[in-house]
Amino acid sequence: MRDNVKGGALTEVTFYILLSLYTPKHGYAVMQFIEEKTGGRLSLGAGTLYGALNSLQEKGWIEPCGDSEGRKKEYHITAQGKETAEKELARLHELVSVASGIVGGTHYE
Repeated sequence: MRDNVKGGALTEVTFYILLSLYTPKHGYAVMQFIEEKTGGRLSLGAGTLYGALNSLQEKGWIEPCGDSEGRKKEYHITAQGKETAEKELARLHELVSVASGIVGGTHYE
């Protein structure tokens, strides 16, 4: 994953995964969440998703929760992951605000 931790920019997929895990979910539910929220624009394969989940675990942004036994391991976002998601949301708000001032249109606060 090419998330720029220093600059705060996350990939779209990473941001959606973090958002999805504000409520604990197993991998397939994360895939469904992302596909639903993007109207099918983003659709992750299992290999991509599980690679991303492992990477986010290594960064300390998500962790397994509940009973990790069996095939359906659930994950949830950590405090560090929430802080990362909140910083990304602020960055996106700033981006939209600047772009709206230049291009025109609705101003988002």
